Amino acid sequence: MIRIAGYFGGGRAIGRGLFLLACLGGCAAGLGMIAQGAAVPVTAHVAQQGLEQQFEQQRAVFNRAAKPVLSAPAGTSNRAAAVSAPALNVRQTSVPVTLPAQGPIARLTVERLGISEIILGAAADMEGQLRRAPVLISRSSGTQPVSVMAAHRDTHFLFIRDLQPDDVVRIEWVTGQEEQYRITGFATLRWDEFAYPLDPDRPLLALSTCYPFGGTEYGGPWRRVAWAEKISQPILS
Repeated sequence: MIRIAGYFGGGRAIGRGLFLLACLGGCAAGLGMIAQGAAVPVTAHVAQQGLEQQFEQQRAVFNRAAKPVLSAPAGTSNRAAAVSAPALNVRQTSVPVTLPAQGPIARLTVERLGISEIILGAAADMEGQLRRAPVLISRSSGTQPVSVMAAHRDTHFLFIRDLQPDDVVRIEWVTGQEEQYRITGFATLRWDEFAYPLDPDRPLLALSTCYPFGGTEYGGPWRRVAWAEKISQPILS
């Protein structure tokens, strides 16, 4: 199990500003969505159908080339990442390929729960993106990256409520690379208490949404975060 307490505070923790800005904006966006009532989940489902088609089209383009390795943009410091949400770059032995700053960037699946969600790249219109789908807020540089994703509580990331330790989360990047993560722990914390480590033992994935589940409050201070560690030997489905 991950020791969640070790992820907050101290010199090893980074990424606080970017994550807070995105998640605060994401939950605040719910103020506009609440008036739509029951139509919100339906709209979200329709949006995901369109994004699924776009994702497959984009992946077909990337698959024509050799499978790349994801990396943070060259020269991007962790401090800079906390101020803006850079697009991920794809590092190859030849010419680097830049992932789209907007639009489908990955597909997240949790087989046990029957979950499949298209993830959007971070963009300037973070609130608008969060209305459509989960967003990749940040992916730190280094050999052990930390990926942070956020989405609305009542639509795309409601499944966080039902996650359990040892659940497997699969990430299919639009570039063709696939990763699997195992849920190791959860944290319920205020939006201004989140941070992630500079030097984790292995790549990490953080999934965040507003809290509590089933509540009527939007833009509140609480977040539910599911932490997962990358699986060294992927589990064959």
